[in-house]
Amino acid sequence: MPNVYEVITSRIVKQLESGTAPWHKPWKVSGKNGLPRNVVSGKEYRGINLWILLSSGFASPHWLTFRQARELGGHVRQGEAGLPVVYWKFGTREVQDGDETIEKPSVLCRYYTVFNVEQCEGLRIQPVEPAHNQPQVQPIDACEQVISAWLGKPTIKHGGNHASYSKALDCVQMPERDRFSSAEEYYSTLFHELTHSTGHPTRLNRSSLTDFERFGDQNYSREELVAEMGAAFLAGSCGIENRTINNSAAYLANWLGALKNDSRMVLVAASQAQKAADLILGVNPSDARH
Repeated sequence: MPNVYEVITSRIVKQLESGTAPWHKPWKVSGKNGLPRNVVSGKEYRGINLWILLSSGFASPHWLTFRQARELGGHVRQGEAGLPVVYWKFGTREVQDGDETIEKPSVLCRYYTVFNVEQCEGLRIQPVEPAHNQPQVQPIDACEQVISAWLGKPTIKHGGNHASYSKALDCVQMPERDRFSSAEEYYSTLFHELTHSTGHPTRLNRSSLTDFERFGDQNYSREELVAEMGAAFLAGSCGIENRTINNSAAYLANWLGALKNDSRMVLVAASQAQKAADLILGVNPSDARH
């Protein structure tokens, strides 16, 4: 395994030195056929409402009010938070103009709260989800074996438009596999989040994960390097790195910018990523051949 780590590290450093293509997100969010819309009227939301709802992270584009959920025989789950939808109310108002009372146009900004259907239960209708016009992404046996064999892994959940790891919940959140451009990109992303999880205090207790205070700070940037190097190592161990390494190098280049483009940081991250990959693969470093 150390040979794989060394080969992958060497390839990534070489790509960083020669320049990389821009990083691309390997999964698709709701597109033209999946813009946020009201589940009852079918009308799409517009303006700022479109961006508020698109950024929510839910996979379904369908939204409704608390009352609409009740009218459809269901309810919003307890503890769920809704999002504001803004609208403009046009009318007139009376104003005094000397001795005369005249009507002037008035515009008032109002809002109401909507919930995604994923936040509801018991709805009598099942909204038709938009087709994604892409073939199903099939599992890769070697990757599935790595994931299933790791007995100490965090909870893995699917849904929404975001890939993330919560250290508070010890949970990995992933978009559905069919939203990815390829199976290799799906597993590379999952390996990235699983590498994050190895830094949990109950595992390797990695300071770059446990001590970061905000998105983009020094610890967070270093942790992203570790996670992406770990993903590259795991992809290499499963034989899928040729399909993912270009995007990995581009992703690393993004975060190196936050660390003043110090390419040596990749070697530091590689050392920590090797420990993470060893943990996931069940490899005892002292037993590995160098």
